[in-house]
This record gives sequence, structure tokens and C-alpha cells, in this order.
Amino acid sequence: MSSGRNLIKYIIVLTVCLLALPKISHAQFKEEAFQQNYNEEATSNTSARDTTDQLFSFKDLFRGLSHKQEIKIGTMFFGSMLMPGSGQIYNKDYWKLPIFYGGAAAFATTGGIYTHRYKQSVELGTPNTKYKQIATWMFVGTGVTYWASLIDATACFGKGQHPLPGRAAIYSALLPGLGQAYNGEYWKIPIYYSGLIAAGFFWSKNAKSYTRYKRIHNEITSPDIEYKGPQGLNAENAKYYRDSYRRFRDYSIVATALVYVLQIIDANVFAYMHDFEVTDDISMKMQPTVILPYNEYAFNMPSDYRNTAVGIKIGFSF
Repeated sequence: MSSGRNLIKYIIVLTVCLLALPKISHAQFKEEAFQQNYNEEATSNTSARDTTDQLFSFKDLFRGLSHKQEIKIGTMFFGSMLMPGSGQIYNKDYWKLPIFYGGAAAFATTGGIYTHRYKQSVELGTPNTKYKQIATWMFVGTGVTYWASLIDATACFGKGQHPLPGRAAIYSALLPGLGQAYNGEYWKIPIYYSGLIAAGFFWSKNAKSYTRYKRIHNEITSPDIEYKGPQGLNAENAKYYRDSYRRFRDYSIVATALVYVLQIIDANVFAYMHDFEVTDDISMKMQPTVILPYNEYAFNMPSDYRNTAVGIKIGFSF
């Protein structure tokens, strides 16, 4: 049961991160980019994609599903999260609906059957852990089918449009590093995965230590529980270690979330900057200019030009 609860917990965390995606997708490199969200279609000119369009609208979603108007990738994605299969309908891939719905139904039904069998074996006093394992894997299969439908809807949206910042961000949200692969920046993938693995390792390690010292503290402070912990450890020390490892666990969770969010932002930003060109040609422009004193320039124009000077203004373009 603990593995099932952990799976549900991770799904909830991922869902929260996905719902928080609109807030983090505004991090860009230039001023115009702070008005850009990943709910935008790709055009030939990146600057033309800057917009503050509404992120999600049920009206736009249903009009898009009826093919009365084009919708943004963000609208399609969140619609697919709320109503699986919406992306396939919008992309006119109707033949995929029986595959995803049939697969999810088959996995979920099989998981329910084996969960019932496991409960029956527990009631009979002969718990069959094999039933529990099969049920867990079936429910995992249901989640994977749902995840695959989101990936498919995102990949098939606006075929031929590249790069699409929204697609890069969603890719990284669904699978860390996939957005970097979409942008062709494969060298970043090991960096982010190293960060996720390291943060996840400390998360797991500190969580286990926290659980251990929490149990020890409960055993020491409760007269009804037999103490099985190390000798020489009192309630005060156990409480100190319990609180310390809980704090370290929380730090590890925050670090994991930061790395996860950072790679989403990175994918969005560099997809947005894909057509930003810096030419090797550097030009210099020189022209005469009149230099005014700063104080007079800031407050009022001079009554005469005795304090002004003539100079040369040099500008570089690159």
C-alpha cells in the first residue's frame, strides 16, 4: 500500500508543477519576453509571438474541438489534462482515441480486479503479495497511458512548426530533458539529470532518516511501545535528529523542484531564442555631437552655450 500511496503522491506533485507552469514560463532573456507565454503559436518571426493572450479558456477549447477556430498549444494541453483525448480530437487523430481510452480502461480494470483479489487473500489470512504487485503495475500502466496521450497531443500539435516554445516547455514538464532534446541542446540533459538524481538521492536518504528517528522518538516517549532503537539515545536527542532530518528532507524536496522548474524554463527560453541571431559583422558609426553639462541637461536647457562642448559620438552595432 505504501508504494501505491507514494505513486499517488508523486502524481499529485507532478500535477501541481504542471499547473504552475504558466507562472514560470515568463522567465526570458529580454524585456519583450516577459510578456511571452508558452501558449503561443510559432511564426516565422519570434518577436511576432510576443503576446499576453489568455492562457486557457473553455470557450476557446470547445470551439477548437469543434474546429471552428485555431487554439493555442497551452489551451490544447490543459484541455487534454482535464479531458483526455481533447488533443487527439483537435489534431484530428480520431483513430488514436480507442487506443488510449482502451489501453487506460484495460489497465485500470485489471488493476481493480487484482486489488480485489489481494483484499480477499488478506481477509482469508493468506495475503498474496503477487496480486498487490500486479495491481500496482496495472495502475502505473494507466498513468503511463495518460502521460503518452499528453505527449502525443503535444507532438502532433501544429505539425511542421519549429521551434515552438510552448512545445519545448511542455516536453520538459512531461519528461525532464525532452525539451532540451527538442531544442537540439543534448549536452544540457546530463547536467539537469545529475541535479535531479543528486537532489532525489538526498531526498530519499533524509526521508528515511527522518522516518527512522521519528519511530525512535515515538518508541522512547510512548510507554506502550517497545523501544528497539540504539542504546544511549534519549527523547531529546531523538527529537533533535528527527527535526533535523525533516528539515534536510524539505530542503531536498525544494532543490528537486527547483531543478525540475529550471529545466522547463531553460527549454522555453532557448526555444524562444532559437531564431535570435548575432552576426559576426560589427559596424561602427561616428558623428559630431554637442555635449551638454549633466545638471543643465537634466533640469533645464542652458540660456547660452558657454558650458557646452563639441565632440564625436561613436556607436557600435553588432
